[in-house]
Amino acid sequence: MTQWREQRDRAVAAHSAALERQRAAEAAQGRELVADFVREAKARGLQPEPLSAQSYNGSTRFKTKLRGWYLNQARTIAVGEDAKYYVLLVPHSFQARFTGVAPAPQDPPKIVGEGGRDGESMSLKEMLVRRLSQVEG
Repeated sequence: MTQWREQRDRAVAAHSAALERQRAAEAAQGRELVADFVREAKARGLQPEPLSAQSYNGSTRFKTKLRGWYLNQARTIAVGEDAKYYVLLVPHSFQARFTGVAPAPQDPPKIVGEGGRDGESMSLKEMLVRRLSQVEG
């Protein structure tokens, strides 16, 4: 029985390590896509704008010190001038109405919105290409 547990523990550890390597590789690819997007957006003259964050309940928008480009119509996902990926959803805060919020950058996902309740998901690459195409209209 002990040998079986040791084998199982090794298999779980190996599986976990493989998933972490895959996640790290996808995040690195996402960071590269985001950096390419920022370079291309600037080259095309797509001007960054001040970014705001939305409360989880959707009732309030809060100022941030970030500038960049919104990627979705709801204005909850963005790329900053700093070539970082942001999810602009924050807890509601009375104080934040006056002081603003500072969303932390996140690792960009391969698929944006995957597993979300609304069922709408799109590859990060497609989302970035779509946003860049808006300048050509």
